[in-house]
Amino acid sequence: MAAAAPSRAKINVAQPSARQVALAALKIWRRKKDFAERIISRLLTDSKLQSADRAFAIELFYGVLRNLTLLDFWIGALRPTRVEVDLRDLLRLGLYQLMILKTPEHAAVYETVAIAEKRSRQIVNGILRSAVRRRKELQAALNSEPLGVQFSHPRFLIERWRKQFGDEATGALCEWNNRPPPIYARINRLKVDHQTFLKRYREARSLAKVSNFVELASPYDALSHGDCYVQDPSTAIACELLGAKPGEKILDACAAPGGKTGYLAELMENNGTIVACDRDDDRLRLVEENLARLNVRIAKIVQHNWAETQVPDEISSVAPFDRVLVDAPCSNTGVMRRRVDVRWRLRPTDFARMQARQIQIVRAILPLLKPNGTLVYSTCSLEREENEAVTESLLREVSGLELEEERRCLPFTDNFDGAFAARVLRRS
Repeated sequence: MAAAAPSRAKINVAQPSARQVALAALKIWRRKKDFAERIISRLLTDSKLQSADRAFAIELFYGVLRNLTLLDFWIGALRPTRVEVDLRDLLRLGLYQLMILKTPEHAAVYETVAIAEKRSRQIVNGILRSAVRRRKELQAALNSEPLGVQFSHPRFLIERWRKQFGDEATGALCEWNNRPPPIYARINRLKVDHQTFLKRYREARSLAKVSNFVELASPYDALSHGDCYVQDPSTAIACELLGAKPGEKILDACAAPGGKTGYLAELMENNGTIVACDRDDDRLRLVEENLARLNVRIAKIVQHNWAETQVPDEISSVAPFDRVLVDAPCSNTGVMRRRVDVRWRLRPTDFARMQARQIQIVRAILPLLKPNGTLVYSTCSLEREENEAVTESLLREVSGLELEEERRCLPFTDNFDGAFAARVLRRS
């Protein structure tokens, strides 16, 4: 791990530029390995950037993270000698603008040099101007590089996807993961119907395959009024497979941040009971805020960690449940275009570790499901260990379970985020 970055990584000027915010975020991410979304959110909260500059700072930060290996490949071609870590962050930022965003040369070079330490400005200027002159050569050099360089993915992920999906699909998946995601939102039909929503928010674009979802350029107004909830259409698979009906008792076992809970309440027409659990108090507060805005009136929010043996009375007193949704913690490999640093956080051993945790959670929950009740297990992972292998293990080890249906969404075929869901019936 590199030594702590100098104080310049902190934003200590009255009005930092978007590039300064992005550079500070990159240095913090490298040092602390905190979640990228948290880092940029905190920095933007402390800044005074206008909306356009905030969007640019996010684009720079996320764009560099999506293309780390590629940018480092170009840095190596432009400067074969060792590059100090803070200088590397700055060069990544400059090359991302020049080579990928296609920012005008004078702006990309001048503004990047301007935020460099004084001692580094000549080096930064020279390397970026060399990149301008050698642009075609640098681009052509990629053709002979492996997918891991071209699309900045760890080798172990590419190897496992090739075994599971094949070469062509793996290439398409890597490309998909590097695309900035659109903003999709589920229309909250507890408050507004589809046609009214489209009349109220003229910029909304309907999606052909999923009638209750739209694409929005700026969802702020619709969100603040509770008329929609931002989520990918793939997240609806688990809720629809569960088949919750008005008047039933539902357990949403891993509910935060509340998008699936809100959809379940809509499918139940706000009639019945949903117990929404999560282990983290801060995330439960977010659930509470989201459900209140969506006008969900049937949810009971409970803090609980399923690794603990004692189930709280707030849950056990409502049991047995008609249906249970276990949207389990997972590796998130199906949502890499949204969670841009996931690829750099994962290790080959994580999948077996996650599988053990997922099985533990489901086994702890099964006694709360009534006989002939339905459980849906879901993830936003693409990995077999976390999906089919989990259901196979449960069916093998727990008597009285019957697999009814499995559904999955694959980015390279379905054009939405990756997701998996399995519906299991408890016979006894």
